[in-house]
Amino acid sequence: MLEISVMTFNLRYPEINDGSDYWPERIDRATAVIKEHHPMLIGTQEGYHSMLKDLEAQLNEYDWVGQGRFGEHENEHNAIFYNRDELTIEEKGQFWLSETPESEASISWNSSFPRICTWARFLHRKSNKAFYFYNTHLDHHSQEAKGLGIQIIEKYMARQRALDGLPALLSGDFNSFPSEFPIRFLRGEIEVDGKKSDLKDAYSLIKGNPGLTFHGFKGGDSGEPIDYIFATPEFEILKVQIDRCQINGGYPSDHYPVVANFQF
Repeated sequence: MLEISVMTFNLRYPEINDGSDYWPERIDRATAVIKEHHPMLIGTQEGYHSMLKDLEAQLNEYDWVGQGRFGEHENEHNAIFYNRDELTIEEKGQFWLSETPESEASISWNSSFPRICTWARFLHRKSNKAFYFYNTHLDHHSQEAKGLGIQIIEKYMARQRALDGLPALLSGDFNSFPSEFPIRFLRGEIEVDGKKSDLKDAYSLIKGNPGLTFHGFKGGDSGEPIDYIFATPEFEILKVQIDRCQINGGYPSDHYPVVANFQF
């Protein structure tokens, strides 16, 4: 049996107007929450290259993969951090959530920015089991970009599974509540062109509403999540939690990190 712990964590881009919540002021909070959970994998959103280098310097056992949304290391990354003592990376890539997914910095459907999905195939050293991990950040502005973007991701995941039969995990900031199309589609509640997703939502372990995950540095839990972790049916969901703790009097980000444990 292999147990995998996954965190999805929107880091909040470096906005100088955030004052005491500006990135340099909370690097230690962000690294502390990661170290506390010590996940095998972390899907990050809104990480700029300098931020990812800051994390890399403090998270000694982790390496990361990913490009910026404009290519190279420009602007937002959906970087995947992985524990190099436990995992070996076998293949990696990135595609854009557009009509031309292989075209760098491409943009479609009235999306406010180029949106991306970073992925990697990992080999777990001890068990010799392989799996995929996908990490994304859907648009916050265009419903069309959200709906069609998530279908691109599902197509890529289905295609790779058809090729090698390996299970997969998906994390991200979906900018969508549970009742909205992207989440209902991933959960298999909505069929598109006769196709239905068979992914499992880690929140399915929670009875009722899990509460909010984006809090704008204000805290609290009333509301609904927009950050999620999904898994293909091969994975059993063992536990899930939204970490709403403050560290040294402040929050690690304007989103709470979400952590889930899976077994396969």
